[in-house]
Amino acid sequence: MPALLPKNREHGWAPYVWLVFLAFFLWGPIVNHADSREWTITIVATLAFLIMYFGIFWSKPPLSYILVAGMVAEGLTLANHNPGSSVFIILGSSFIPWIFRTIARSFTALVTLIAVIVIHAAVFHTPSGFWTVSVVVVLGVVGSNIHFAEKNRADTKLRMAHEEIEHLAKVAERERIARDLHDVLGHTLSLIIVKSTLAGKLIDRHPEKAKDEIADIEKASRDAMAEIRSTLRGYSNYKISDEIQRAKLTLASAGILAESDTVDISLSPAQESVVALIMREAVTNVVRHSHARNCRLRLARENGACVLSVEDDGRGGLQEEGNGLRGMRERIEALGGTLIRDTASGTKLKFEFPLTGNGNH
Repeated sequence: MPALLPKNREHGWAPYVWLVFLAFFLWGPIVNHADSREWTITIVATLAFLIMYFGIFWSKPPLSYILVAGMVAEGLTLANHNPGSSVFIILGSSFIPWIFRTIARSFTALVTLIAVIVIHAAVFHTPSGFWTVSVVVVLGVVGSNIHFAEKNRADTKLRMAHEEIEHLAKVAERERIARDLHDVLGHTLSLIIVKSTLAGKLIDRHPEKAKDEIADIEKASRDAMAEIRSTLRGYSNYKISDEIQRAKLTLASAGILAESDTVDISLSPAQESVVALIMREAVTNVVRHSHARNCRLRLARENGACVLSVEDDGRGGLQEEGNGLRGMRERIEALGGTLIRDTASGTKLKFEFPLTGNGNH
């Protein structure tokens, strides 16, 4: 048996309950002991109304307009035959605010319907009980439904906005985790590769030094696991001082002479984490791609801004922007800053963002 109402309706069982008002149309034939002809008209009219009534829930304009007009026309046609047919007009009019979608169009439809009822009464001399009840109840039903329809549409928009915000928050969180994991794993794996290579070279001639390198590999792996857990939980805080020491160790392990020129700058935990992760990724790129002999790290305050630069004397010249560089750019732009990249001679990355709040003491 096909369903009479769509599964995604918002009215629940209410449309079935509203049909109780059909009792006003059936009441006349019952109390007047109608004959078979009268009952045939009543039953056919009721079935025709039900087809149009449930059809509205499945239709869209302009078909829904036609169905409402059909219910009103049926009510007006039977007015002199059965004044209870006003229920067809009342139930049909209740759909006006839902299918016309705006307050202005709904009020226009309401005024038009009232005018049609009054003109029909004047022309066909329908009973006063029919047209007065129709006008008064239609005004009340449509007027109140305009309010509820607007509230429903506002709630729908609000729900959609909340869903969109929730979706964007999830996307942003996934992107944050991806960037953090890229930075954490990229640096750590580069360090492990460098130290593994060095341990392999030392194991025959200098087993004790090779053992130290292997111990460093184990420590780096454990630290990486702890950082990954913190990243996934979403409350990782990275310190610039720790990152500078880590950078020097990584560069030294790769045979790159590290030089640092840094000053203490008061930053918020979020700002400091961003600077530390940018430095980590930049140093990782130096180890992986630069073939450099020297690398200079600089952190300074310039004209009310925090400036971080990572400069090497490697091959430079590479213009492609991979995931690492893209992630660094996104991080610095999130702080309202910029990234300047110069690969004319070696590679120089300059990150700059304004010092505000905690960073402007």
